[in-house]
Amino acid sequence: MSTFKAAALQMRSGMDPARNADDFEALVREAVSGGAIYVQSPEMTGALMRDKASLKAILKSDADDPIAERASSLARELGIHVHVGSTAIARADGKVANRGFIFDPKGERVAVYDKIHMFDVDLDNGESWRESATYEPGKVSTVVDLPFAPLGMAVCYDLRFPQLFRAQALAGARVLTVPAAFTRQTGEAHWHVLLRARAIENGAYVIAAAQGGKHEDGRETFGHSMIVDPWGRIVAEADHDEPGVVMAEIDVEASAAARQKIPNLKNARDFEVEIGAERRKAS
Repeated sequence: MSTFKAAALQMRSGMDPARNADDFEALVREAVSGGAIYVQSPEMTGALMRDKASLKAILKSDADDPIAERASSLARELGIHVHVGSTAIARADGKVANRGFIFDPKGERVAVYDKIHMFDVDLDNGESWRESATYEPGKVSTVVDLPFAPLGMAVCYDLRFPQLFRAQALAGARVLTVPAAFTRQTGEAHWHVLLRARAIENGAYVIAAAQGGKHEDGRETFGHSMIVDPWGRIVAEADHDEPGVVMAEIDVEASAAARQKIPNLKNARDFEVEIGAERRKAS
């Protein structure tokens, strides 16, 4: 299969996982009615909740998580691949993972990714975040070979680390994914340009389902879920922060064509950085 229809779901997850699961299901069904066979939800599909104690009180393990269960059921019923961008998961060691899943048309989990880069920042106007105070960062980048394309998994703040996506592209990924809950402040400044840059740098499609709007816990997210082609063109976008679905036809061969025109992945060379009299290998 050289082409397939992909959908990115834009959500406004609140603090009730059951309600969020219902909203998620409604959007999945809308996407499938439009012909999508791959559907991606945003970061923290299950719940957006700033209070650490309240979040931990509702956490479930992989086996019992309501979003994972709903995604598996929908994938099996509708015969599609469902990519839960991420949700908070209780790990066996007592820690918390910001974890994404992909389920195949049999409802089986075929890929898992734990967000690697933690959003520990101090922004303007007193906005401050410390994800590392709640979540244990992942250590493994995931590329999964789906029937329609090799796909790389990432989550939100990972977008600012181009080496992650380059490694996935070098491992064969033709589609890169960035489900997110970008803050309004950072989204307005950088969301579009970073997504387009990752697509251009790697000659790959980028699919980015986003949270959008004012959430129950008080945060504001940027929305603007989008799909970008390997030449950096935005081929589908929700130009707002309201819940909804954006879809586009993905031509996997366009990735190969872009990489042939601009073979930067092949042309990269090792080098050192000189700092005074010292030289260090670039990483």
